[in-house]
Amino acid sequence: MKSNSILFVGCGDLGCRSGLIMQGKGWQVAGLRRDPSRLPEGFVGIAGDYTATAGTQLIAALKPDYVVATFNPSDRSVEGYQRGFSQAAESLLAGLGNHQPRAVLSVSSTRVYAESDGGWVDETSPLSLDDPRALAIIAAERSLLTSAHNVSIVRFAGIYGYPGGRLLERIRRGELSPEQPLRFSNRIHRDDCAGFICHLLERVEEGQRLEPIYNGVDDLPAPQFEVEAWLAAQMGVAAKPGQPPGISDQNLRETMPAGHKRCSNRLLHASGYRLRYGDYRSGYGAVLAGTD
Repeated sequence: MKSNSILFVGCGDLGCRSGLIMQGKGWQVAGLRRDPSRLPEGFVGIAGDYTATAGTQLIAALKPDYVVATFNPSDRSVEGYQRGFSQAAESLLAGLGNHQPRAVLSVSSTRVYAESDGGWVDETSPLSLDDPRALAIIAAERSLLTSAHNVSIVRFAGIYGYPGGRLLERIRRGELSPEQPLRFSNRIHRDDCAGFICHLLERVEEGQRLEPIYNGVDDLPAPQFEVEAWLAAQMGVAAKPGQPPGISDQNLRETMPAGHKRCSNRLLHASGYRLRYGDYRSGYGAVLAGTD
């Protein structure tokens, strides 16, 4: 690949958004995914399953200057998380072989933190010891961070910005999470996810050194009920707090974010990145207005 080339491994919405930004800056962009026909125009498409070594074997031959891994669970089971994260990280490292990109960025999740009582966490906070899905993500992080590569991990929380997202659909049905017990949530708009990834890539290109881990969150952790009540008011939906009739305890838990914590984004700001959407009001306001 040419100078200032970048390969997105698992090039879904986030990879495509980030890649389009870098393409606009003159970078050559490639995307590795099962179906490369859905990549934006101008991307180099590579067909492959990043959870299997056979799917990443072309990476070393491409010699990309930068690699961004946007891993996701292959399904919601523990095994799906293991395939989508820990197994995927090993496949990526095998695919890189002896090639040394200038930097490898990997998308992770704030789910990895142990905090569950609403306290603040930063990038040095203790990690989960008993959440098997978090443990699969942690294993992937450690494989990458202890490799011979220049790696930075970005732990995103609650990525939103999709007009048809599950949260907005639930609120349209008048279903709000319980007001009590208090449960903090953290989030970041997908435009800021892409913007922050590109910002970090440009910092490396400018010769700056990145932190090993960043929290990718906005400025305002907020109670989940507060966010949902605000959204309901903006959408003109008459909704009451508490578990709505017909919603099982299991289904309600699945709609809630994992853990209960407030994530600091101090290192994100220290990197020089300026959030486009600093809180849920500005971000969701843009989503509802169709301007994000």
